[in-house]
Amino acid sequence: MDNRTHNRKASVALLSVISNSFLVIGKLIIGLMIRSVSIISEAIHSGVDLVASIIALFAVRVAAKPADEDHEYGHAKVENLSGTIEAILIFLAAAWIIWEAIKKLRGHETIDNPGIGVGIMAVSVIANIIVSRRLFKIGRETHSVALVADAWHLATDVWTSLGVMAGLGLIWLGRLIIPSIDLAWIDPVAAIFVAVLIIRAAYHLTVESARDLMDVSLPMEEEAWIKEYVSSFRPLVLSFHQLRTRKAGHVRFVEFHILVKADMSVEESHHITDVIATEIENKFPHTNVMIHVEPCDGSCDPDCVTDCLLTEQDRSAIKTTR
Repeated sequence: MDNRTHNRKASVALLSVISNSFLVIGKLIIGLMIRSVSIISEAIHSGVDLVASIIALFAVRVAAKPADEDHEYGHAKVENLSGTIEAILIFLAAAWIIWEAIKKLRGHETIDNPGIGVGIMAVSVIANIIVSRRLFKIGRETHSVALVADAWHLATDVWTSLGVMAGLGLIWLGRLIIPSIDLAWIDPVAAIFVAVLIIRAAYHLTVESARDLMDVSLPMEEEAWIKEYVSSFRPLVLSFHQLRTRKAGHVRFVEFHILVKADMSVEESHHITDVIATEIENKFPHTNVMIHVEPCDGSCDPDCVTDCLLTEQDRSAIKTTR
């Protein structure tokens, strides 16, 4: 990874840490001051986002380290690990929010000055929209799982903050218009709404980050493009097989075998693999391509038949010349 890419990732991760720090402090102070469990739950949510941002910042810095003797494939997978940890933290935070909200529903506590709560939620919405958009932009451009995960946290926080703001707004307006009606129950219900959205986001994040930890293959459309591109080298490439792909953080790994004429020179076969690997790397940035070259004798084994580019006539001609 070049220094410019790393600096962009690190700077936006740091921006997320700073933004979440201010939001956690602001929400916690206001939530305790007006006794709003929904705002306190939002403070916890932002606290989880803060931890996630710190983890993302750490992951981005570790993932940028070059391969070494102990990590010959690099450190990119730490981004997937950080995403999984973040998801676990979100689940725990959601469980705590639901517990506190149920307690408040049973206790019938009142809220002081809900208008102040509406204000801090509005600040949270604006801040998280700005920061999450920046995280999405840099994360997708650099294929950073950690930054995209952090962006999803903040994007979820936007919707939960809007929900809490709407609930507090109803309580505020209710007291101004119909003071006799007690709408305090809206506050814990809004908190439960926040928790449900948090759980949903955590589930998707778990699937996204844990999938690559299990070395799942690249998406079908990416593998299809690779197969189509390699096939375009016929008749220089007679067949290819054993395509294996995976992803670790922002880094893709692609391996496969190609079959060429038995009398092709080492220099020519090496040139072909260089051209193929370079084009794949251009199409999918941060990709490590490993190509193994084999001579073709016209007799296809089961692994080779699937992506064989020869006709029966071609196979017979090759066998005849041997």
